[in-house]
Amino acid sequence: MLRELGIATAMVVLTVAIHGFGLFSLTRLLRLESAEERSEHISVLSVRGLVATLMAVLGLFALHGMEIWIYAFLFVALDAVEGLRNAVYFSTITYGAIGYNDAAMAESWRLVSAIEGINGIVLLGWSTAFFVTRIAGMRQL
Repeated sequence: MLRELGIATAMVVLTVAIHGFGLFSLTRLLRLESAEERSEHISVLSVRGLVATLMAVLGLFALHGMEIWIYAFLFVALDAVEGLRNAVYFSTITYGAIGYNDAAMAESWRLVSAIEGINGIVLLGWSTAFFVTRIAGMRQL
């Protein structure tokens, strides 16, 4: 159990660091875009504003995807799930807290997947708060 908790803790630290850096980078890009839109008097509802919003959403998807794949690679390396395709599927539904039959996961590593679920909920919540805050900041019509 201590080994599982150690690995799960390392994964939480890694994914939170990746997520924090990713949100920091997205914030910088969106601030630059917003400043440029203001200086050029471009409406947030312009094609350019919509593209910036779409890029933010895709950036969030990329961050979550990266974190899901890192867990999937871990599950394959630990031989906890059979095959990369199954590991990515299992990791995706675990990260999103959708749930899955535990039979796909080796019993000795189930605690890691449970913590991935908690980790995913926190990171998805963080992304939601980030996105809502960014969109609320674009209220200049």
